[in-house]
Parts: sequence; structure tokens; C-alpha cells
Amino acid sequence: MSENLTIQTERVDDVPLLLAQMERMNVPSLLDAHFPTHGNRQGLSLGWVSTIWLAHILSRADHRLNQVRPWAETLHDTLRACLGAALRPTDLTDDRLADVLRTLSDDTRWAAFEAALNAHTLRVYDLRATTVRVDSTTASGYWTVTDDGLFQFGHSKDHRPDLPQVKVMLATLDPLGLPLAVDVVAGQSADDPLYLPIIARVRASLGQAGLLYVGDCKLAALATRAQLAAGGDYYLCPLPSTQVAPDWLAPWLESVLAEEQALTAVLRSGPDGQPIKVAEGCEQVVTLTTLVEGQAVTWSERRMLVRSLAQARAQQAALEKRVQQALASLAALTVRRRGKARLPNLAALEQAAAAVLAQYQVSDLIQVRCVAQPRERTVRGYRGQRARVVVEQELHLTAVTDDAAIAAAVARLGWRVYVSNQSAEQLSVAQAVLAYRDEYLVERSLGRLKGLPLSVSPFYLTRDDHATGLIRLLTIGVRVLTLLEFVVRRRLEQDGAAVAGLYAGNPTRTTTRPTAERLLEAFGNLTLTIVQLSDQVIRHLTPLSALQQQLLALLDLDEAVYQRLGTHSAQPPG
Repeated sequence: MSENLTIQTERVDDVPLLLAQMERMNVPSLLDAHFPTHGNRQGLSLGWVSTIWLAHILSRADHRLNQVRPWAETLHDTLRACLGAALRPTDLTDDRLADVLRTLSDDTRWAAFEAALNAHTLRVYDLRATTVRVDSTTASGYWTVTDDGLFQFGHSKDHRPDLPQVKVMLATLDPLGLPLAVDVVAGQSADDPLYLPIIARVRASLGQAGLLYVGDCKLAALATRAQLAAGGDYYLCPLPSTQVAPDWLAPWLESVLAEEQALTAVLRSGPDGQPIKVAEGCEQVVTLTTLVEGQAVTWSERRMLVRSLAQARAQQAALEKRVQQALASLAALTVRRRGKARLPNLAALEQAAAAVLAQYQVSDLIQVRCVAQPRERTVRGYRGQRARVVVEQELHLTAVTDDAAIAAAVARLGWRVYVSNQSAEQLSVAQAVLAYRDEYLVERSLGRLKGLPLSVSPFYLTRDDHATGLIRLLTIGVRVLTLLEFVVRRRLEQDGAAVAGLYAGNPTRTTTRPTAERLLEAFGNLTLTIVQLSDQVIRHLTPLSALQQQLLALLDLDEAVYQRLGTHSAQPPG
């Protein structure tokens, strides 16, 4: 006797892992605690709606609102097993998701949520806050610009000045690049005034001072440095050329070049593990005084004159190229060619030579001598006229490189001034240089925000509050990826082990520093098959591979995160 049989499949992949990770981070409960909703709201809470949406974004690399509900419908049993309850048809509609974004745009509640999430993360993952990096980026889109709106034209870091943009300021914790605070501001905003507000939020969020804030030259505004010093914090940043007085720097550099001041070598491990010299530098201590909120603040600042060897080599190669190009252009001035106008006199030649030297910025490096010599030339007679002899000026140009000047110019290449108010005992010159060179940590977090799977660009939202809410939601996604990666790398380092099988086409290749994106990709082949009989429901999940089991162990996640999906259940008749 036959019975009705229904079979359906669900692509589980990395969804249970992502939901378990966000639950460990306390994301849903913290969102619910800090963003209360209307008492008449029914169905899934705002925290769990946001968590499921983030799982969709991280798993499918798509933050469009209208894609979440169809995706969730294809994972009905998976989500029910993970949440312990079935989803309502209205839980993940566009309106619900838009309501999430509008709610997350509340500045006061978001700051409180960030503080609670930071406290929970630092405690659970045993992290110590010592160094914070601050940087900004922009996201462009095809928006309508309004007078006081978020989307404005400004200096584009996407190289799209023709498109309106929004600016994102991010503060991250070393050494893992974990976001601590995010600010979303209008696209035309300058970076300089954005540092103090986000630093104040980090300070309040972590509840501690004495942190080292690292940033680029826009952090070096005197008012910013003074505020940090007055608040008991430290800073490290390069000093922009506008704040480097030539009458102060030139004598210092001359004394260094004359070997009157010893240089400290900055060493870094090379590809073979051997230390290599990457820079050298020295320092001076100056006393600064300025007003902060009407009060005079005085502090000691270390100024470090550092020469990057790689930058010096690159600048030297560029200088030599300019010199050769200038020599070629100077030699061509007196060469006669068809269709080329001749320079009429010595003054024109000298003017053209000066223009070439200025064009290639080598006026002090090449010595040019222009002369005009008389030369007789016989002009043939035409139509019965006699031939005649004319005297004209023949122009000559000699260009010779000034080797001494070039050597002096090369010696001045690659130098940069860094400033910090942290003591040399806590932050030596070598440590300061290496700390600034790790600026890629915050840039990597910004890159994750703009690239797959979070993909803040392209941007499909048009309302300011929705855009702010989405960017804040995506920064939680950056936290998820950062912590996944950090936990695995730390565990591998503790065990002195490596993991293999993460690289397609090379299953034996091992790594001790896998990326979060590769970790999630390793779970991309899991399928839940559901067979519905008249009296029971049979569920079968693709067995976890050895690699997947290893990764779950490294993440300290129980295999039950996936195994519970394959639990059979009785099916009541009728």
C-alpha cells in the first residue's frame, strides 16, 4: 500500500555556524535590550530579525531587503531548528527590515549598544584594549543630493568624484582589527574634526583612558593631539608637511646626514624569518602648550625623524627617472625634425630649457649651458637670382648632471616625521614605526565593509536613517568575521598547528592564518534533506567532513550546532 511522500532540501551551508557565533557574541539579546520595540509587536524580536538578516548577508553577500524573506523560506526547517521556533510569514518582510534600520539609526541607543557589545566581547574573548586605530572611508552611490542630507559630493576614496557619497569613520582594536565604534556622516565632511567624537565614544565605551590612538596625518591636528593629551590618552601619527616648519626640520636633518646624531635601526622579520632593516630614525622631545576648552594644556611630545628604506629606494628610482627624462627632453630641443618649429634665438632656447627643468623638477640637479654660434649658409638662387650667403645663429645646448647635488637630494629622500606623546619606555622609535605600519589592520576592516560579503557598495537605500542603520548593521558583520578569524588563528598558534584543505585545487596546502571568508567557504556544501511521511519526518544532513569538524573545534563550537538539524520527529496524523 503506497503512502504520500514529500521530499524537500535546504542549503544549510554556513548559516548555523553564523547564527551560533552571533548568539555567542550576545548580538540578538543586546539588540533587544538596547532597542526596545512597541509593546504590540508580534513575532520574531528585533534582535533575532537583525541576526538572521546578518546571517543572510554574510552567507549570500547580499544586503538587499527584498532578498531576505525568499531566502529564509528556503531555510524554513534550518532556521526553526536554530531558533527553536518557526518563523512567521511577516517576520522578515521589507517593512520589518526597514524598521530595523530606522531603529538602529538612533545615535544614543546605538552608542549604548556598542558599549555593551564591546564589554561583552572583551570579556568573553579575553581581549586587552591597549591600541586603537581610527580611519575613514567613503561609499558612493547614485543618490539624490539634498542640502542637509547624508549623501553629498566630496573627496572620494573610491575615485568616483562624480557620485554622491557617505563617509564612514571606524575605530578598531589591535591586533585583530575589531570594530569598536562607527560614525556615519555626510559625504563632504572633512576627516580632521571626526577623530575626537569617535575617540570620545571609544573612551566612554571601554571605560578607560591611557589608550594609544593611531591614525594618519589627519589625526595630527593640534587640537586633536591636545585633547588626547589632556584626556590622559596617547597618539601616534605622521606629521603633515603643513605642520613641519622648514627652519626646524632642515637643521635637524642636516645634523643627521652629517652623522652628528645616532640613528636607531628598525628591524622586521623577513620572509625567511631573519630580521631585515626597514627603517632608521631618531627623536627629539618638544614641549607644547595650547588651549583646550579655555584651559591651557602643556605636554611633552616626541618627534621622530624616520627614514623608510623602501620609500627612499622608490623615490630615488623616481628621481633618476625624472633626470633621464629631462635629459632626453633637453637634447631634443635643438634637434631638427620635419614639421618641428625651430627655436628662433638663444633666449627662446634658454626659456624652453628652463621649462623642461621645471616640468621634471630637476632645476638644481642638471646644469644647462646654452650657446649660439654664427654659421654661414649659402642660399641657392631662384628664377635668375644669384646665390647668396646668409649668417644665422646655430643653437647648442649642453646638459650635465650635478652628481653632488643628486647625491645630496637622494640622502634627503624617504624621511618623515612621526609624533607621539607616549614615553620612549612604552613606545620606542622602532616600535612606533612598526605600529604605524600595521595601519593595514583598520584598512582591512574597512575593506571588509566595502567588499564581499558585506558589500556596502553598491548602495540601494535612499533614506538617511536607513543608510545609517544599514552601515551600523554591517559593522556588526565585520565584528563577526573578525572574531571568527581571530579565534581560529589564536587556537592554531596555541596548539602549534596548521589547517589544510581551505584552498581549492591544493588540498594539502596548510596555513596558520586562515581568513574568515575561507573558513565560511569550507561549509558551503551542506544540505538538509527532509522526507515527510504520514507518521514522521525524517531529516538527513550531509555528514560533516573532517575539515569542518576541525574548524568547529577550533571555533570552540559544538557539532550539535549542525547535528540538531538531522533530528527526526514524529508527524501527527491528519
